[in-house]
Amino acid sequence: MTDVVFVYITAPKREEAEAIGRALVNEKLAACVNIIPGMRSIYRWQGKVEQANETVLIVKTQTALFEKAAERVRDLHSYTCPCIVSLPVSAGVPAFLEWIRESTTGENGDEP
Repeated sequence: MTDVVFVYITAPKREEAEAIGRALVNEKLAACVNIIPGMRSIYRWQGKVEQANETVLIVKTQTALFEKAAERVRDLHSYTCPCIVSLPVSAGVPAFLEWIRESTTGENGDEP
């Protein structure tokens, strides 16, 4: 097991996903955010089965920064109960894992 996690998030629109991703990277809460548009979700919400198009975000960060990143996502997210889950990374190429660690300090960074 490593100290790196991938955080899986869904958002209603690509633009919202991009705003969340940019904030997390700018604030050094994520080394990288992959944005995958075009997902179709079927889910139960408030007693009814719903379906919607969504966008997936995969956030690469450190375990220690998960709570802070999740809080920031909740601040920016339009859903009442957004999907924000941490998936442990059990192994990886050492240089890649180190890049994630070096890129994520949780301190505000400069705008690109």
